[in-house]
Amino acid sequence: MTASTAPAAPSKLEFIPTQAAPRPSGTDIRADDIHVRWVMPEIFHDIPLHEEDEDEAVRLVEELAQKALPGAEVEEWLKLAVVVALGMDDLLASGAQYAGVCVSAVGEAPCSATVYAALTDSPEGDDRDPIAAIASSLRREDAGEVAEIHLPCGPAVSCVGTRDDEVTGELTEDPQGLTLPTSYIRVYVPLPNGTTLVMEMSTPTPAGWDPFATMFGNIVSSIRLFEADGEPLIIPDADADTDPDA
Repeated sequence: MTASTAPAAPSKLEFIPTQAAPRPSGTDIRADDIHVRWVMPEIFHDIPLHEEDEDEAVRLVEELAQKALPGAEVEEWLKLAVVVALGMDDLLASGAQYAGVCVSAVGEAPCSATVYAALTDSPEGDDRDPIAAIASSLRREDAGEVAEIHLPCGPAVSCVGTRDDEVTGELTEDPQGLTLPTSYIRVYVPLPNGTTLVMEMSTPTPAGWDPFATMFGNIVSSIRLFEADGEPLIIPDADADTDPDA
């Protein structure tokens, strides 16, 4: 992945929530003593990443396909179910604790997108500003277009880029499979317990880039953090956290 191939963030992309912060029963993951919650649009359908019963996982994926493609032929449901099932290993390898998929259309063009959320260790070292450390690391890796942003839950880093995803021969006419350029936006939110929340939206369908990117901006803007006792948590900027009298 290189910065030169990164798609431009759409001009209407705004990290502003379109609805109220999620209630405690909303989509969430837990980072030790911090609960992370956000709002997913209804057009996205949860992928059963952590279902241990194989038969139940198959049933849930088939159910997902039918919900995502209402009124479609059985063959189309099965194709989507296979795509979702084959992609689950990659999501788990990325550390995803939550993932959802959307299938839609822009004009006559069918489009799809995947959103996942994961938790990873924050950068180590003496740097008191994990935002700067994450942004610097991404720029060194030439991961894409990197920016430091501010969400309602606190400071974050965004990275817009393109990568090549391998598509298995089971889904193509070529038994060798093919390489599919996939555009993505990834957002990193360092938490005060040494953990970083990572959320990513990716799409292999260029026609869907603008609407999916805008939708993702709203998703990450809906992120809310809570202490274990339910008390809301907002992470201050590194500069604001410095005591001038110290």
